[in-house]
Amino acid sequence: MQNIHHQACTAIPPHMLRHLARHGDHDVRVNVSATLRQSVQIVQYRSHAAAPVPNGAAVLSSRRRRYVYDANHNHTLPGKLVLDERHTGSTDIEANEAFDGSGITYDFYSRVFRRNSIDGKGMPLISTIHYGEQFENAMWDGKQMIYGDGDGKIFNRFTIDVDVIAHELTHGITQNTARLEYLNQSGALNEHISDAFGIMVKQWALGQTASQSDWLIGKGLLGPDVHGDAIRSMKAPGTAYDDPALGRDPQPAHMRGYVNSPQDNGGVHINSGIPNHAFYLAAIAIGGDVWLVLGQIWYLVLTVQLFPGAGFQDFANATVKAAGSLFGFGGAVQIAVYDAWSQVGLPAPKALMRKTSKERSWIRWRSRPAPWMHP
Repeated sequence: MQNIHHQACTAIPPHMLRHLARHGDHDVRVNVSATLRQSVQIVQYRSHAAAPVPNGAAVLSSRRRRYVYDANHNHTLPGKLVLDERHTGSTDIEANEAFDGSGITYDFYSRVFRRNSIDGKGMPLISTIHYGEQFENAMWDGKQMIYGDGDGKIFNRFTIDVDVIAHELTHGITQNTARLEYLNQSGALNEHISDAFGIMVKQWALGQTASQSDWLIGKGLLGPDVHGDAIRSMKAPGTAYDDPALGRDPQPAHMRGYVNSPQDNGGVHINSGIPNHAFYLAAIAIGGDVWLVLGQIWYLVLTVQLFPGAGFQDFANATVKAAGSLFGFGGAVQIAVYDAWSQVGLPAPKALMRKTSKERSWIRWRSRPAPWMHP
């Protein structure tokens, strides 16, 4: 029986890989076929294996604990340890990018949301680089990060973008909080949440406001042989790439384009374009640093109010309500969130725009912004 709660999540969606397997040249087809086979094996193996625990990593800690391993193009996890907090500095760019990217993601969640690593309890951040021969993906396997090298033509190295690293690690946070089912709308929300926090980590690292961001996920992933800008666009879903071998970006930006698909767990990587676009619209309407306002709303809903089978309308309603709880009912922030969902075909009940006697103080206390925030 398929486990819809604990899925290994990959940076490159299955629909992109399947198109490459049909339309790429011989070398691409060989690499992609091997990637698809190995991904299945990783899921099967990791579902039964214990998480790797580095020496000394079992102690609860409020500090970053990063470990980067090198698989040396084999398939044994985690591989040989090459970087940790005591032994830094490497000539391997992928080791450094995996190490730095996980550190930036840790710092973002720690400083912005007071979260202690992926599980909230100081979980060590484990990465394996150089997995397999030209493995065409990066993935969170439920316990650690795995990075392939790409082939240098269709995909570059998979440690290149911090937003991709943060996207995959955020799957681990969803796994430890809302436990969203990886199926249909709940699965698409799972992917959306990773994109939303992935783009915020990139914006935070670069010091970018909503209007300064490119709103592209995986801008550096596409190789020189591909016609495209990124693997997804939150600003304009459906426009990220258009390439003979890779296909055309199929993401919709509105519910009228929702795709009912038997593949990819009900199109989780495709339909995530709808909430992605709502997030972008709300962020632009509010302006400023996205993590200070919209990020607070999304984090509250993810960690306190979501349930495993939540659909798009559930999430829209919850974020509109949370916007009122955090920043004022009927205020500019709540109106911006409400309008954004309406523009993608998911209007929330207007009753959520009014404070009621059922508003509970513990939600407001639980979601207080950190003292250094000033939205």
